[in-house]
Amino acid sequence: MKYEIMYSEAFPIVKYQLERGEKLKAESDAMITMSATIDVEGKMNGGLLSGLARKFLTGESFFCQELIASRGAGEVLLGHSLPGGILDLALNGSYGWRVQKGSYMASTEGIEFDTKMQNLSKGLFSGEGFFILNVKGSGTLFVSSFGAIHPLSLADGEEIIIDNGNLVAWPDYMDYTIEKASSGWISGIKSGECLVTRFRGPGTVLIQTRNPNGFEAWIRSMVPAK
Repeated sequence: MKYEIMYSEAFPIVKYQLERGEKLKAESDAMITMSATIDVEGKMNGGLLSGLARKFLTGESFFCQELIASRGAGEVLLGHSLPGGILDLALNGSYGWRVQKGSYMASTEGIEFDTKMQNLSKGLFSGEGFFILNVKGSGTLFVSSFGAIHPLSLADGEEIIIDNGNLVAWPDYMDYTIEKASSGWISGIKSGECLVTRFRGPGTVLIQTRNPNGFEAWIRSMVPAK
């Protein structure tokens, strides 16, 4: 397994070297270029129900790309649609990652993912829906972001509060709760921060330095009302 994250300072891509017979799974629009020795197929990860869940419950694509070095070794370039970072995470099977919608980009063989239902309070108030991606197995996971990816490492018992729209991924063993950012709803609306996530260490939370929800709201404000 040989790969390189290029142009990490802005608009990064992953250059991945596939050996003959090796496979790589990616989001449906992630492939930029590939060698002629590589085939690409559309797959529903986990079947029809899992594909539907990914599409309608987590915001991810219905199909995944499966890139297969069928006729010999080759090279693949992968990217993502938003201007932001790409980070590789090594999984050894001891724990998994919870990945926020839109942040999964690609993964190697040995990595599996499905939808994870948050409990009622977390799903209702997170602003990100009731479902997130639950990623586990042994291999390499590539996550992407809007803006740079910044790791926040928490010691045992240490707490931090994060805006929900800035979350990228966190280990599945971390404890977290969703709560109001301010003492009252009116105050929260005025401050622009209604709901946040409180994480408790130990563990490392990955955040993105820009909030896509805020950017979407700004774009809408620039479009004249009909």
